Amino acid sequence: MIDITLNGDPRHVAPGTTIAGLLADLSLDAAKVAVERNLVIVPRSTFASQALGAGDKLEVVHFVGGGSDGGEPDDGWTVAGRRFTSRLIVGTGKYKDYAQNAAAVAASGAEIVTVAVRRVNVTDRGKPMLTDFIDPKKVTYLPNTAGCFTGDEAVRTLRLAREAGGWNLVKLEVLGEARTLYPDMAETLIATATLVKEGFDVMVYCADDPIAAKKLEDLGACAIMPLGAPIGSGLGLQNPVMIRLIVEGAKVPVLVDAGVGTASDAAIAMELGCDGVLMNTAIAEAKDPVAMARAMKLAVEAGRLAYGAGRMGRRRYADPSSPLAGLI
Repeated sequence: MIDITLNGDPRHVAPGTTIAGLLADLSLDAAKVAVERNLVIVPRSTFASQALGAGDKLEVVHFVGGGSDGGEPDDGWTVAGRRFTSRLIVGTGKYKDYAQNAAAVAASGAEIVTVAVRRVNVTDRGKPMLTDFIDPKKVTYLPNTAGCFTGDEAVRTLRLAREAGGWNLVKLEVLGEARTLYPDMAETLIATATLVKEGFDVMVYCADDPIAAKKLEDLGACAIMPLGAPIGSGLGLQNPVMIRLIVEGAKVPVLVDAGVGTASDAAIAMELGCDGVLMNTAIAEAKDPVAMARAMKLAVEAGRLAYGAGRMGRRRYADPSSPLAGLI
């Protein structure tokens, strides 16, 4: 037997075992995973021809969870050449199970879901997978880099994500530190440049900073995603002035990402002219996630409709609605 490391743990395999053979022994579908060998992604087409050697370090990963029913029609939005009707993107973490997650996605009408990339659990091969509940052929998966604190980690993760799912459209986030989960913009800019050069369509989580947003757009980001408030805080939009300035200056879609707590927060983001809103915790940690998902769908639609209608001007003093002429 020879010794290898699989997903961080030592493992013994027979000499001559190929990557395809190892996956078969683990009862893993080669079409649903990506493999990295000694920090190099292995093309799926070569799984059967690549024999494992002593000391090899393998990472095997897959995706996990980390429409309109009437009313006024929306004009939809486009990102990286892809057209979507729903302006709500939802996450796939924090739900009690994948079934609840799938029900919430259906209620939200979302056409895009964010997914994390994590190691395959080779010790519990019967554990359900996100793809068993949310069909990537019907809902667009948006791989993200949640939990990455360096640009190199984020780039590596998204390379694996593309290999596993075949999608170029990705969400980049590089976090500065664990307490605030605020973006590290220096690392984010470097990672964005790298990913764009490699042919990725990069939607970027960023600070609510118009200057940084412009730099990301100049680097080739296909969407700018400023935070409304710290991730998972539910505080709502804390800096609407800066969000509005980002929207006014951008030639690519702008979506509020993080901080939404309830439906009114989503509506406010849309009333500022944002192209969409991304949320996870606000739905997943609601007392009734499916009902909240429905509320968020309606809030995003209402906010967009209000933005298009054009709000009345603000006045310092009262202005009666009824005419004063002809009073008795």
